[in-house]
Amino acid sequence: MSAFESTIKETAALIETALDDFLPQSDGPLGRVVDAMRWGALDGGKRLRPFLVIAAADMFDAPRARSIRVGCAVEMIHCYSLVHDDLPAMDDSDLRRGRPSVHKKFDDATAILAGDALLTQAFEILAELETHPDGNVRCAVALELARASGKAGMVGGQMIDIYAEQKDFDLAGVTQLQRLKTGALIRFGAVGGGLIAEASSDEVAALAAYAEDLGLAFQIVDDILDATADAETLGKPAGQDAEMDKATFIKLLGMDGAKSKAAELVERCKSHLDPFGDAAAPLKGAADFVFERKS
Repeated sequence: MSAFESTIKETAALIETALDDFLPQSDGPLGRVVDAMRWGALDGGKRLRPFLVIAAADMFDAPRARSIRVGCAVEMIHCYSLVHDDLPAMDDSDLRRGRPSVHKKFDDATAILAGDALLTQAFEILAELETHPDGNVRCAVALELARASGKAGMVGGQMIDIYAEQKDFDLAGVTQLQRLKTGALIRFGAVGGGLIAEASSDEVAALAAYAEDLGLAFQIVDDILDATADAETLGKPAGQDAEMDKATFIKLLGMDGAKSKAAELVERCKSHLDPFGDAAAPLKGAADFVFERKS
């Protein structure tokens, strides 16, 4: 195991513990929706988005207690989106992270409510004093996450993705789609870490440029894996993009072209971090990890 793999696993463990604390099991009428929230949020994933929050905040020596909370907030948003994406009305996926998706484990209505609850709790966490003593900082982080999550971010990207199943999209269209659907929350990860650490506007801009290229590279690799890996490796259904005739980078660039584009983006995203020197090594490691991942 590489040094970076050890680091991201350590971060994932911190997030897992914090999420478990934020989602205590409950008896009575609330128990079912809490169980569904836990099923959708715990025991899975690389926790890349919270890793970016923590690694970015660490560059400015921000307290880990704060960056972990922001990391949990963005991970809750990400997990809610997966719960809803898997529903029959969306991607209709029965498998997520190698086990039944939330609506298969529970039911459609419970999955919808669990996703809604994860979404709203993310902003509850950001609003609490423990996230940062300065209300202006808390508001700035919450505003950034709201924009990344909503109609001009992840939700908008998902809408375009549904529309893309019915229309021919060119490379610019697919790039816009993925910058929103996948890239917006990845961008927030790095930017949110800078904001909670009270980095300068120039420093936050550099983090944003890094994460925009990283998010696009992540999605290209995702397209490659969907076309080449099996469901057991991915922990979710494979080959769905081709089956649904979705507009993807592979469809537009071919396999070799997609791999070349991902490599180009990874090198470019790392260059945005050069002003930070050695402190940016974990974020640069994340870029290599994204490119080399197998699931």
